[in-house]
Amino acid sequence: MSFRVKLLPLSIALAAVSLSGTSLVHAEDQVVKLGHTGPLSGANAFAGKDNESGIRMAVDDLNAKKLVVGGKTLKFELESEDDQCDPKAGVAVAQKLMDAGIKYVFGPYCSGVAIPASKVYDDSGAILSTVGSNPKVTMGGYKNVFRIIAGDNLIGTSLAQYAVNGLKAKTAAVIDDRTAFGQGLADEFVKEAKNLGLTIVGQEFTTDKSTDFSAILTSIKGKKPDVIMYGGYAAQAGPMTKQMKGLGITAKLLGGDAICVAETGKLAGDAADGNVFCAQGGAILDKVAAGPAFRDAYKKRFNRDPDAYAASFYDQVEFVATTMQKLNTTDAAKVGPELHKASYKGIVTTYSYDDKGNLNKAPITVYTFKGGNPTPIQ
Repeated sequence: MSFRVKLLPLSIALAAVSLSGTSLVHAEDQVVKLGHTGPLSGANAFAGKDNESGIRMAVDDLNAKKLVVGGKTLKFELESEDDQCDPKAGVAVAQKLMDAGIKYVFGPYCSGVAIPASKVYDDSGAILSTVGSNPKVTMGGYKNVFRIIAGDNLIGTSLAQYAVNGLKAKTAAVIDDRTAFGQGLADEFVKEAKNLGLTIVGQEFTTDKSTDFSAILTSIKGKKPDVIMYGGYAAQAGPMTKQMKGLGITAKLLGGDAICVAETGKLAGDAADGNVFCAQGGAILDKVAAGPAFRDAYKKRFNRDPDAYAASFYDQVEFVATTMQKLNTTDAAKVGPELHKASYKGIVTTYSYDDKGNLNKAPITVYTFKGGNPTPIQ
């Protein structure tokens, strides 16, 4: 007598094994591409690379968690592009990311890029999470633009209040670099300064490419302001501070989050210590529960301390990913509306957004410089 053995197809055999309680089949990976846009070259490259590093840490941590959405394990991948803090380059980068089908973009760092690029992202149904702080960034009517830090209206107001209440200033001079960020911050400072009775004795303008401020500073010196408010970036604030010292100007230099970075101290040398004050839209890492652990993990990974917004970008990536898991979808059209309704407790703060995409109850910290590094004082 002979016997014939009929072999089952592999898919049926595996299904049978799975039904028996021992699955040999793992959930299929679903790739979720994230985009980063920021200055990876030029004077602000330190900031762009810091932001990118915060996002990369989040991507690595999320991939280790193996989140499952729709029965598939999510695999996050990052595509990072250099927008050079230039509006034209930023729009080109935005189109490149959209052509690649990316629906979640983190950046830009510069408001001058964020404002025009937002339309490109909105037209493609993408979600943009940015630190562009000019109020216009969230005034375009785009439903999926989220500012993950405080806006210039809050930062500029805080600087004016600290000038009056903290430094007891009576007079101020204002310089801005004519960028969307610098001009926007200066305008908000002036508005609040006038409300507080702080006299503006002069306003000067420069560019975000300048390095010699002797003519502007000499003009300001004769007006003897108590403080000089600078709307612009670290690449100019550092040399400006050093030149103020060389000219014997005793006024304190005030600035926003873009000068609240070690790069300012590096460029200014000891002239920054006790003479530069800045406001940053974020919490002090050492003062929040998970801050020290994040700082240590970041330093171990990148061999440097995190700068201004690495932790904020880390938090927002986590917020987006947990929202995907909550909704059981990676569809940006569904995730975006939920980000407006939900909240997420991150390292820096608890994230929730108003209908325009502004961060609710955004924390602000005032810093000065000690040993060339920004040090929190308020």
